Amino acid sequence: MNKEIPVFFAVDNGYIPFLGVALKSLIDNTSKENKYAIKILYTSVTEENKKRIKKYEQENVTIEFVDLNKQLNEIKEKLYTRNYFSNTTYYRLFIPELYPEYDKVVYIDSDTICLSDIANLYNIDMGDNLIAAVQAIDVFKDYVERVVGVADYNKYFNAGVIVMNLKELREYKFEEKFIYMLGKIRFEVAQDQDYLNRLCKGRVKIIDYAWNRMPIMGKREGEINLIHYNLGSKPWYFDDILYQEYFWKYAEKTEFYNEIKAIGAKYTDEDKEKDDANSAKLIELAQKETECVGDDRNK
Repeated sequence: MNKEIPVFFAVDNGYIPFLGVALKSLIDNTSKENKYAIKILYTSVTEENKKRIKKYEQENVTIEFVDLNKQLNEIKEKLYTRNYFSNTTYYRLFIPELYPEYDKVVYIDSDTICLSDIANLYNIDMGDNLIAAVQAIDVFKDYVERVVGVADYNKYFNAGVIVMNLKELREYKFEEKFIYMLGKIRFEVAQDQDYLNRLCKGRVKIIDYAWNRMPIMGKREGEINLIHYNLGSKPWYFDDILYQEYFWKYAEKTEFYNEIKAIGAKYTDEDKEKDDANSAKLIELAQKETECVGDDRNK
């Protein structure tokens, strides 16, 4: 085997079925020439659910659950979440110090489908950049530039699929700076994604959309290596989601298929109205925060 590819996920009990589908897609597209070390960051997952996920291990794929209760307890009073977000969204920020043996890792959200060997993403040349990632959608351009402080929105990235340069992040003292910022600034719109962009700005490699193709972006030409069903684009809730066929292709290969179908069946019109209202409130929040900050970009 050539090398070990470390791949991280973050999950709670409620997202175990979707993690199972994401893992199935990733593992089906691995190369036998590499070893893949999959780390699942968690604070609350049952032993039964761990066993269900560990079944995906094979000769070149190991799966380890990593308990982050200690790290989260130390800063829990500072953490902020809203709507469908949970504290799992912050787990990735502890990876550099948790794994000093790694110089580089891939982090992926669990609402994803991988259609290519994840080693190809891992092998991207980052130089001395801290993060390699895909540009985020442009709904919040003014918010990003004026509130988060990323001068050029084109350099603001989506944090759901990232390559992390752990060696450089440790030298930069990223975790120490993140915890300090938690006590000084409260980003309420994209939370951990905003902290990552604020801390890493100027040292981000923007990569091709192929590695984080989001249905919310609409259909685009080019390769599709990884699909990210972020925000409201959940194929288990709706039957008109772009690229939904890829999700169901892999879901049908898992023991979680019927469970996911049942989750979708429980999603009501009232739930949709609530989610739509939350999305509208998010846009309103971004606008309010932007209006409270002066604009000197053209001065």
